Amino acid sequence: MKKTLLTLSLALANFAWAQFSSGVVNLLATSMTVKLDTTPTGVTLTLTGDSNSMLGIGFGSTGMATGADGFIYNSSANRDYTFTGFGNPPNADPSQDWTETSNTVAGSIRTIVATRSLSGGGGDFTVPNTAGTINIFYARKSSPSIGYHDAGRGYATLTMTASTLSTNEVFANSKKVNVYPNPAKTSVNFKNFEKIKSVEIYEATGRKIKSIIPDKQNINIEDLQSGNYYLEIRLKDGSVSYDKMIKE
Repeated sequence: MKKTLLTLSLALANFAWAQFSSGVVNLLATSMTVKLDTTPTGVTLTLTGDSNSMLGIGFGSTGMATGADGFIYNSSANRDYTFTGFGNPPNADPSQDWTETSNTVAGSIRTIVATRSLSGGGGDFTVPNTAGTINIFYARKSSPSIGYHDAGRGYATLTMTASTLSTNEVFANSKKVNVYPNPAKTSVNFKNFEKIKSVEIYEATGRKIKSIIPDKQNINIEDLQSGNYYLEIRLKDGSVSYDKMIKE
């Protein structure tokens, strides 16, 4: 029995807690850097560059081809863009799926941190939470307004490598909150419910579909379609616990 539980715990650790990172990548000719970090529930982009510049990252290897997805720091509040063809200015997406969580300046260098789900919104590039490569293009303009990249541009390949939580961290988190029954049809219960601050439910793609502040020991899941889901459980002590849930 102990061996079975250990095998199950390690399998869940490999599946639900897998994280990947590109590390910091220098973007030649622009004095910019970029870093992507992924979890089963989302992606974090960290971008640095000249504090008085427009800083742009695009996904794919075709540059500003029509439909290419991009993140652009500029003087407007928009960050989520779609390119409309070479030589044309990009359009801000109707749905701004990137959330800028930090924007700081030290000396002449700006550091922007932004997050979104792995799949983003309509037309966005889906960032995989797997090991592998992601092609990007990038550009800098010597003022913060959207415009021609007069301070350099180029292409790069990000290599995503695994960085998972240690087994000890997984077991420490698993002791705080347990979800049952699993699989479930109509509702799930939480052991140690009193420790929970909030619960976020994500599809396997990383798209967040529900945010809950539980007021009782169980939550209703009848409205979810059958399939696999991730639970990101924020605890009152400030830590985060993860679990996989199967809806029958």
